[in-house]
Amino acid sequence: MSPTTLPAGLDHGHVTFLGAGPGDPGLLTLRAVEALANADVLVGEHEVLDVVRTHARAGVAVLNTGPDPSAGTQPGTGTPQLAVVDAASTAAGVPALRDAAHLVMEAARGGKRVVRAVTGDPGLDAYAAEEMLACAAAGVPFEVVPGIATAVGVPAYAGVPLRDAQGADVRFVDARTASDRCWTEVGASDGTVVVSTTLDSVAAAAGELVAAGRKPDTPLTVTVAGTTTRQRTWTATLGSIAQTLKQAKVLPSPEGGRPVIAVVGERSAAAQRDQLSWFESKPLFGWKVLVPRTKEQAASLSDQLRSYGAVPHEVPTIAVEPPRTPQQMERAVKGLVTGRYEWIAFTSVNAVKAVREKFEEYGLDARAFAGIKVAAVGEQTAKALVAFGVKPDLVPSGEQSAAGLLEDWPPYDPVFDPIDRVFLPRADIATETLVAGLIELGWEVDDVTAYRTVRASPPPAETREAIKGGGFDAVLFTSSSTVRNLVGIAGKPHNVTVIACIGPATAKTAEEHGLRVDVMAPEPSVHKLAEALADFGMKRRAAALAAGDPVTRPSERRPGARRRRTTT
Repeated sequence: MSPTTLPAGLDHGHVTFLGAGPGDPGLLTLRAVEALANADVLVGEHEVLDVVRTHARAGVAVLNTGPDPSAGTQPGTGTPQLAVVDAASTAAGVPALRDAAHLVMEAARGGKRVVRAVTGDPGLDAYAAEEMLACAAAGVPFEVVPGIATAVGVPAYAGVPLRDAQGADVRFVDARTASDRCWTEVGASDGTVVVSTTLDSVAAAAGELVAAGRKPDTPLTVTVAGTTTRQRTWTATLGSIAQTLKQAKVLPSPEGGRPVIAVVGERSAAAQRDQLSWFESKPLFGWKVLVPRTKEQAASLSDQLRSYGAVPHEVPTIAVEPPRTPQQMERAVKGLVTGRYEWIAFTSVNAVKAVREKFEEYGLDARAFAGIKVAAVGEQTAKALVAFGVKPDLVPSGEQSAAGLLEDWPPYDPVFDPIDRVFLPRADIATETLVAGLIELGWEVDDVTAYRTVRASPPPAETREAIKGGGFDAVLFTSSSTVRNLVGIAGKPHNVTVIACIGPATAKTAEEHGLRVDVMAPEPSVHKLAEALADFGMKRRAAALAAGDPVTRPSERRPGARRRRTTT
């Protein structure tokens, strides 16, 4: 049995000191995910909770970072003050501020499984030893789940190896607590130095190294927001870093206190980073992409966009509601159980959801599909069926659409098909293509409205302003209705925004609304659409590099360089 699955004791709980890594949620270890799934109480700073909370079970008590105006919270000077944000504390309207160690101990003494999540690794990035000692003194069992240290993970994402085949000493320095002796030692060495500091203190740290003996022309890289899609890296030398940040208009800035990782040494030379910068060179790195679909539909598409380095922003343009008259759907589901149908055809994930909800209402499950052939219009619908416990008998081998489904659908054969009827649960606004095609193949069709689609409520004002003001780099339109609905609830995307459409019909609708279509999927698939946008971004990046221009996102275009849209 893994330590993370040990049951809590009768008198004391169990504490897991967990390293959440430098910021990319994908860097959590399997042990970390396991511990989070079993936690009763989750303790961590705000930015850490954003990384780990999705793996916590429903109902877990979350103890979140709160402001502490009366005490400093600089690393190394004490434990942070945390605000309890569970139901008991928020009922009073004012979160209670208490010491992190006390919160951990209080929960553990109550027999709870506590996860104390920290940035990076508990042994290198955090100051968790004091809390561990408190657990040991009180006899509370605890464990440590290591994480990827910030000083190691960030350089890897920046394309800066800390060692090569020749090997080198690697020193880790926290500039905020480094002594004069520490600077003297690292300054006298010729190894790689990894400095944890802040953006506005980089130049001072570089000066300390030069004063201690490092040459001013020693290369260094500075990375902010490492391992996230906000990551940005600058290459300079110890002597030129201050000027580099000034020319890049990074400093002076009110955000100068942001933490950074600086790597000093010949192995951080620009020529090498140009070849090894795998993360920041992703085709859509840092692009803010609008995905105007329902949250359920957008999930897999958003995951794909993240793999290209994009930051997806899901904005529902339609809402799904039950049919106005449910009797037709109720009769069809009862007919499904009594053997009225040979086939049932699902044309969307929402159709699967509607039938599943009706099944649950009647106390039925996937066994009710026994003896009935099941068709799914595409991969996502098929996945929803599999999650329901049903493996579809028919999924289009070609185009994932009603037309593609009809191409593979067998004609009715009275010899082999004892029943000639098909149950088609669909949206109220669905086209008649599938119905007409099935009838032509000899089938009788019960065309049933399983759900209604209505225009969603407008997104928040901030999102609407970003759409109209050029805050998004691209928008993916997966149907004509998403074009009409997005424009209706949020306004027309700005002319610097890249418009990507799933097919000719959607592109035509976009052009009718005065939008210039930049990208079109080679086939009507949301995943092919995302691939096409990534290909567009990759070519755009290559063109900028070939021209010697900086690689920028579409939203960073200067107002004077905007292209005019053409209307038809």
